[in-house]
Amino acid sequence: MQLPVRDVHALLQSADPSAAPVLLDVREAWEVQLAAIRSPAAPTLHIPMQEIPARLAELPRDRPILCYCHHGMRSMQVVRFLHQQGYDEALNVAGGIEAWSLQVDPGVPRY
Repeated sequence: MQLPVRDVHALLQSADPSAAPVLLDVREAWEVQLAAIRSPAAPTLHIPMQEIPARLAELPRDRPILCYCHHGMRSMQVVRFLHQQGYDEALNVAGGIEAWSLQVDPGVPRY
């Protein structure tokens, strides 16, 4: 249910564009403006946590969903919810964007 950021990075590097995972950012809009994970190999969806139930139809069921937030707590709750809704390939990015900045891309601002 959790994937370390280094594994997420490796997955994004090797992803086949036709089956690339979706990065699901569940943070608030102001947080996305401060820092975001960008990958040319994977589409990114920004759906704040509280909007997930109403916007489930926007999430693909045919590819992995890599869910992240600031530290990984909100995204873990979203992943649990998605699993209950039948999204078996939803995974939490462990440590969130904070871990991404510290371990993968120091160019992503910390906040």
